Amino acid sequence: MGQLTKVSSWGYEGEKLICTSFKIEVESVRKVLLAQEDSDNDEKITVADKGPKSFRLRTLDHAPDFDIEGTYCLSTLLQELTLHARRGERIAILQGALIAENPVDRTRRRIEQEFWQSLTRRMDQSLIKIVANDPKDYGDDPRPRIYVPHALTEQLAYYQNLANQYPGLRLEVLRLPPVSEHADMVRIRKTPGILALEMEKHDGILRGLQYIVPGGRFNEFYYWDSHFTAIGLLEAGRLDLVEDIVRQMIFQMKYYGCILNANRSYYLGRSQPPFLTDLVLRTYKRILDNDPNKARDFLKQGIFAAIKEYHQVWTSEPRLDPKTGLSRYRPTRYGIPPEVEPGHFDWVLEKFAAKHGMTVRQLDDAYNSGKIQDSEMDDFFLHDAAVRESGHDTSYRVEGQAADLATIDLACLLYKYEKDIEWAIQEVFGGTLDVPSDCGPTASRTPQYWNHKAASRQASVNKYCWNPEEGMYHDYNTAKQRQTQYESVTTFWALWSGIASEEQAKSLMQKALPKFEYQGGVVSTTRQPREPHGKGPPIRQRQWDFPFGWAPHQMMLWDGLQQYGYHDVAKRLAYRWLYLLTRIAVDYNGMITERYDVTSFELGTKEVVEYGNQGCDFRGVASEGFGWSNASYTYGLTIIGPELVNALKKGLRCEEALNTVG
Repeated sequence: MGQLTKVSSWGYEGEKLICTSFKIEVESVRKVLLAQEDSDNDEKITVADKGPKSFRLRTLDHAPDFDIEGTYCLSTLLQELTLHARRGERIAILQGALIAENPVDRTRRRIEQEFWQSLTRRMDQSLIKIVANDPKDYGDDPRPRIYVPHALTEQLAYYQNLANQYPGLRLEVLRLPPVSEHADMVRIRKTPGILALEMEKHDGILRGLQYIVPGGRFNEFYYWDSHFTAIGLLEAGRLDLVEDIVRQMIFQMKYYGCILNANRSYYLGRSQPPFLTDLVLRTYKRILDNDPNKARDFLKQGIFAAIKEYHQVWTSEPRLDPKTGLSRYRPTRYGIPPEVEPGHFDWVLEKFAAKHGMTVRQLDDAYNSGKIQDSEMDDFFLHDAAVRESGHDTSYRVEGQAADLATIDLACLLYKYEKDIEWAIQEVFGGTLDVPSDCGPTASRTPQYWNHKAASRQASVNKYCWNPEEGMYHDYNTAKQRQTQYESVTTFWALWSGIASEEQAKSLMQKALPKFEYQGGVVSTTRQPREPHGKGPPIRQRQWDFPFGWAPHQMMLWDGLQQYGYHDVAKRLAYRWLYLLTRIAVDYNGMITERYDVTSFELGTKEVVEYGNQGCDFRGVASEGFGWSNASYTYGLTIIGPELVNALKKGLRCEEALNTVG
């Protein structure tokens, strides 16, 4: 009989197991394992389970039994058994090397070889039954619907043909009006559907371009999720998929007037934090290695779309604040957000219903149709929509005032656009770029135009958002004409964008960073008294506030620190985050989640806050993790370098790892 020996703080591994294979009856072993070890009956084996944490693996063909011990290897055993079961295998050969696989290698391998594929979608015949369904359709006739841009008659015919091919799907194919007026949007909100994305012909047949979704329960293309996920895809060598993601963004800019929060009809007019230029440049540099001509054309199309987005979405009404010259998250909106569950806003609508002498449902219908006007309701739902457009939904930092905030994050993103476009025109296009008239003014063809825009924005940010006493940036409330007091990790986006001076960067390092750094990385906001701006829903904790950390904030800070020469700090913070993600994966059955409690290595990931924590809800084995968390893991490994990767494989905590490598 064999037995594992403990050699690392992550779990149990040993040469005997690594070099062994086991012929087993899949389902019987799986049932016995769960009955013995899964004490909370969630079909996972975690540190929370109260089983003996030692399992005798009964093999076939009279081979010796084998004792497997410890949470990690028991959970990997369950994962491998579940994968065999999903493939319909009754008898299987289990590879000991997979059960004892180092958790760093296992996590990276599963992200690159399994999770990315599970999160990939296309809007064509291959996946139409999945992507067209909408669990947020709370209308009178919930059914799959696809809206097609007015000009795309070939796409319209393609989807109409699919509807005829699959009558049981009840697929409704609708054509968007050429210009969406208010009356059109009122009508569309009653019949929500998915918005068509880019397609191309293969052998004369239309085929949807690929895109990536944030997590397993999603089927839509999300803007800023796609950007961060794409960084991980580039590390995995999936340049083809990243090119498609950029093309999807360009398509949306052309046909929907912005790169949408997500491609559902109820998101028309609402975007998310803009990252197009950054992703275009990252992708351009990868294409350049193999095909300079293709790279140049790719860059040109991406820059055209970014210039259009910059002028028509982010630096024009209603998002531009003319006094400060800064922009706000302030989307076009039509009524109460239809994507929320029935009753979500009853806590606020009850007051307005009493005011208008209506029931809540009557008020809902009257307000959405425009039969009644209420400026107080308008303000509430404008700020609510702005919170959603900001990507930070929800946080006390933005609640009740989001549409009035010139946030430091949006200012940094637009500064990055200005510098990226300046660089592209100067360095790639020889100092001039013939910008189409529907994208921007003639002057925008020169790098000088963009340099001036960047310098002007930097001056405005210094005037309105920089706080020299605190050594950090704050959001600026354009209505109250003062800085807010909330301390947000987005202050460090100034490093990522390059808008901070060397002196400001030094202040951020000395004064701000100690407030945000915890054992698992950087936290979204500091631990401040929660003072929402107006009555909020009955939720005490906000998912974008303390104590949670999110992958985008970590990744941007790593990049920003390196840009200013703080390479050792970038490695330290990346290691903290990677250790946390690995620790949770080891202790919780390979789990990779949407967000993490960076103050603890305990149960924070399972805490139910607002929308839950995506990535927790699986049986036996995770299939997809969560997009930007997956990306942060593989990208973070490139940040810390080989020596620290080896320390991470040994399970060393951050301080011990840093001391080990000197």
